[in-house]
Amino acid sequence: MSATTAPRSPGNPWVMLALATIGFAVNFWAWALISPLGPLFLKQGADSPLGQLSQSEVSLMVAVPVVVGSLGRIVVGALTDRYGGRLMFPIVSGVSIVPVLFLAYFALDSYPLVLLGGFFLGIAGTAFAVGVPFVNAWFPPEKRGLAVGIFGAGMGGTAISALTTVPLWENLGRTAPFLITAGVLAVYAVVAWVVMRDAPGRVPPSTSLGARVSADARLPITWQASVLYAVAFGGYVAFSVFLPTYLKTAHGLEPADAANRMAGFVVVAVVMRPVGGWLSDRLGSIPVLAAGFAVVAVCAAVAAPNPPVTAADGSYLTLGTATFLLMAAALGSGSGATFALIAQATQPARVGGVTGLVGAAGGLGGFVPPLLMGWIYGQTESYAIGLWLLAVTSALTLVLTVTLVRRTAAESAAAAGVAA
Repeated sequence: MSATTAPRSPGNPWVMLALATIGFAVNFWAWALISPLGPLFLKQGADSPLGQLSQSEVSLMVAVPVVVGSLGRIVVGALTDRYGGRLMFPIVSGVSIVPVLFLAYFALDSYPLVLLGGFFLGIAGTAFAVGVPFVNAWFPPEKRGLAVGIFGAGMGGTAISALTTVPLWENLGRTAPFLITAGVLAVYAVVAWVVMRDAPGRVPPSTSLGARVSADARLPITWQASVLYAVAFGGYVAFSVFLPTYLKTAHGLEPADAANRMAGFVVVAVVMRPVGGWLSDRLGSIPVLAAGFAVVAVCAAVAAPNPPVTAADGSYLTLGTATFLLMAAALGSGSGATFALIAQATQPARVGGVTGLVGAAGGLGGFVPPLLMGWIYGQTESYAIGLWLLAVTSALTLVLTVTLVRRTAAESAAAAGVAA
């Protein structure tokens, strides 16, 4: 093996993948801390420290970390190309501790301070742009779809947040979920610094950050994958942050029940993300993406009339529940297939930069829908219009996938064959 940029032994690819996946999950746990609290804040009266919050105010509160984490991925992805994941994972995890502790000790009695803490909490969401190029460099092209898909399962950190934040808040005190998360982030940052290694033979780019971002942005695969990921991962993020509020408002569920159901949605999407990458390695990314967007379009249309999520006997076996779980599976597999496509159609030295730009698009895709859904509900007292918009958007993305994206993937495969 050639010399590695890491100071010690090269390391094992699967160990590095496991460490990166854990880091992604831990940082996403922190990134999603505010979302499960949305129904609790809606439930509070005017005499509470935060006052009586509206749907739009809660939507903004849960969406702010999403947009910051999304835009930050552009810079963090390019920095990862330059300095490597072995350095960037501990930095992102360590810096994310600061807004978590700020929320715990200073912000929970002030709506503006919660927004400020949520703004910097978005740093944790940039961990995604660290992990994709880090993992991609450790695996050969024929295994990158599966490897990046497994790494993407770390988005299940939002499920950890959904399952633990409200119970910890109610049983151990409102600072408990933040303090526990900060402790886990600190432990991970130390372990990552000690154990992680960058892939052997990694060659840092020599051009400036601005030049790399500009060059990556001009690639056809960048903007095309950005659209795909804005719908696939953006849809996942939008539901993971807004589903508790939606279930409480549209179906009258208690905050804990709504958070648990959101966790179920997240788990299905997380499981299907590596499946989407694995299928892309074998069948190609385009068929997997096309099938996923078709399912999302149909499920969003079915969900628009607001079918019940709980049967009369209290069971979950209803049309509404099945629709959201199918949508979760499609969004998860589509997210995995998108980065399998990037790994197949992008030069290794540019994966971090392209990942940052595409990841930003995905996060922004998750920022807009909660605000839009909250505004639409405020105007119409219904979420139907928002779900119909998702159905139409998914159908249009399906058309893009089988036309322009298919052509770009074929051209990239041909270019790779010529180079070989």
